[in-house]
Order: sequence, then structure tokens, then C-alpha cells
Amino acid sequence: METITSILVVIAGLLIRLAIPIAFTALLIFFLRKLDARWQAEAELPQADVQTVECWKIKNCPPEQLENCVAYQSTLPCWQAKRLPNGYLREECLSCEIFTEAPMPALKTEPRRI
Repeated sequence: METITSILVVIAGLLIRLAIPIAFTALLIFFLRKLDARWQAEAELPQADVQTVECWKIKNCPPEQLENCVAYQSTLPCWQAKRLPNGYLREECLSCEIFTEAPMPALKTEPRRI
């Protein structure tokens, strides 16, 4: 009888020590793969067209200045094209009417899928 109890204790210990963490890891992998597939599908959706405001026309920039202007050569809005290397916006962009009057992007909400 003592042998059977010892075997059951060893099996229970292995189950707790190995099977439960492996099952939890497999479950986590399953959910992360589903999440990744969802993000991949969202990434393949067509992007909304963004109207770029031609700030050089609003600010009446001379043609000589346009040759060196990053915003003139970019398809991004001027405040995006002129970002600092660390990703921050320039101080002059924060108070610029082109930036403050820009439309906010609308978030698309989808019903939850179970």
C-alpha cells in the first residue's frame, strides 16, 4: 500500500511540476497566435487616405525655401515630416494653425467576436 501511495505522490508531483506549466504555456501560445492573426488581418486592411495640407501655400514660402523643405518633399503632413529624431513634435508645430486645425483620425470600432 505504501508503494502505491508513493507512486501517486510522484505522479502528482510531476503533474504539478511539469504538466500544468506546459498546458498553461500551450494555452498562452494559442491565444497569442489568435491575437497575432487578428493584428495581421488589421494590418492588411486598406489605410485611410489622409489629406495633406500644403503648409507652404498657407505660409507663402518662397520657391527657394521649398527646395530645402522636408514637408514639401514628403507625402506626410508637415508636422509629421518635421518631427525631431526622437519622435517629438517641434515647438513651432504645436502652436501652428495647420496642426491645431487638423482633423482627428476616427477610430473604427468593430463588434467583439467570441
